[in-house]
Amino acid sequence: MASETQMSSSMTVENTLSAAGCVFEQILLKMEDKGFSKDDIFAIHLAFTEAFSNAVRHGNKMDPTKEVKVGFSVDMDKIEISITDQGNGFEPQAIPDPRFGKNLYKPAGRGLLLMRSYMDEIEFSEQGNSVYMVRYKEKPPISKKQKRAEQ
Repeated sequence: MASETQMSSSMTVENTLSAAGCVFEQILLKMEDKGFSKDDIFAIHLAFTEAFSNAVRHGNKMDPTKEVKVGFSVDMDKIEISITDQGNGFEPQAIPDPRFGKNLYKPAGRGLLLMRSYMDEIEFSEQGNSVYMVRYKEKPPISKKQKRAEQ
């Protein structure tokens, strides 16, 4: 997973849902400066909001004494975002797919599904308390391995 030290901007913010807006404003300015489309901005905003919300609610358990670290880098070809909470982490593969069977009626997993749908790459730290996401302006070709994983 890419480390936060590779990000061009990083910050630590309070563990509140409202802090996401202040951080995303900074990301938005850089995205607009680099010519990202409205579709890209929508997708990244949605994925960022979900990841940040998960960090605050599930990772840090809404604890006001904890913080969320956000790193991001925006260049002409892509945007990279990392979000890290101070929680114990989770196992992403243990979250059921909300598109099938009895999971259709459960709220769990929908945020992860959105993040995976709107970002081109998504990785979790081994501990499960940090997510790294990438979205490219030009979509990379889908490998055979990725096609099988999506089926």
